[in-house]
Amino acid sequence: MDKRDTVAVLPCPQYERAAVGETVERLLGLLPRDGRLGPHSRVTVKPNLLMKRAPDAYTTTHPEVVYAVICWLKQQGVRHITIADSPGGPYTKQALMAIYRASGMERVAAETGAVLNLDLGSREIKSAGSGPVGSFTVIEPLCPREKDSGCDYIVDICKLKTHCMTTLSGAVKNMFGSIPGLLKPRMHYRYPQVEDFAGMLVDLCQTVTPHLVVVDAIETMEGDGPSSGDKRQLGLLLAGVSPFAVDVALCRLAGFAPEQVPTVRLAAARGLCGDDIEVVGQPQLLCDRQLKLPRSASVDFTGRLPGFLRPMAGKVLTALFAPRPRIDVRRCIGCGKCAESCPPQTIRLVPSSRGRGKEVAVIGRKDCIRCYCCHEMCPVSAISVSKNLLTRH
Repeated sequence: MDKRDTVAVLPCPQYERAAVGETVERLLGLLPRDGRLGPHSRVTVKPNLLMKRAPDAYTTTHPEVVYAVICWLKQQGVRHITIADSPGGPYTKQALMAIYRASGMERVAAETGAVLNLDLGSREIKSAGSGPVGSFTVIEPLCPREKDSGCDYIVDICKLKTHCMTTLSGAVKNMFGSIPGLLKPRMHYRYPQVEDFAGMLVDLCQTVTPHLVVVDAIETMEGDGPSSGDKRQLGLLLAGVSPFAVDVALCRLAGFAPEQVPTVRLAAARGLCGDDIEVVGQPQLLCDRQLKLPRSASVDFTGRLPGFLRPMAGKVLTALFAPRPRIDVRRCIGCGKCAESCPPQTIRLVPSSRGRGKEVAVIGRKDCIRCYCCHEMCPVSAISVSKNLLTRH
């Protein structure tokens, strides 16, 4: 078996610094040693910093996990470490600093000497995937090393969550944060069907490929993730070298069949992963925890169809039965984050009937592509996913 298909799992019941640090050190010691790490390495650590949320909101990668991984990197002799992500919304220094501060990354950087990325530059990189994407615009810290920019080693520190569009947010989905700010909605608009969007994500992960993956599965999110779901305590940390193998392990842990998760299904079809991963550490912990699926998950019934039938079937089923985002005007604060993140720009702010000067968001149903970006980026969880009557169960 290819050593890249090894996934390590160990228990870690809470975010206590000493316990997390010890577990991360043991966890990474179970994986094949990588001789590329050393004093001359430029390493970029890529957590999931979806939005401006505190660590206890179980939406972003917990800072104690990032702290432990950086300490481990320093033990390997690494001196140049950057923390970088492109969260949802505008990719500006002000927005980045607000998220670094809220998520605890500012403190991690101060305590470890790691650098918080504020470089807003990006590069066009030719796709290494076999899908239709020709190239990707990638934030500078995750680009190949050139003199004093870019990196030669990427650590993907993802948060295990369910996801209303891709079913699972893990190692592969986390790399979507390598695309700058508001270019991400453009990718949603370009690839509105789940199958096409998932194919793009696999292409991206083949292009901007992490060398090491660590999964924060101590507190996870189930249900309507990646930002409005429910907390689920699993008390685990996982790690692997292949992001595709790690996501296979996360499917097992969540209780999802690989066919239910489009990125895993497509990666397997390309020969990037299989079900025969090797689990080390405490393999018995990688058992079905039955995470609640997002309410949108039942929209895609095409996984078992022949490949040539899926695109057309997916479009027909989506048009007829797909759950839709619904705005609760009583909770909406009129901040416009949903409109800002909407790929087809079908959301607008209108005067509210509930108060003078107040605005609320309204979705134009005709042009909605059901990407659920609005649901994902709403800071007050005012947007839910409403099921079609025929898909309720």
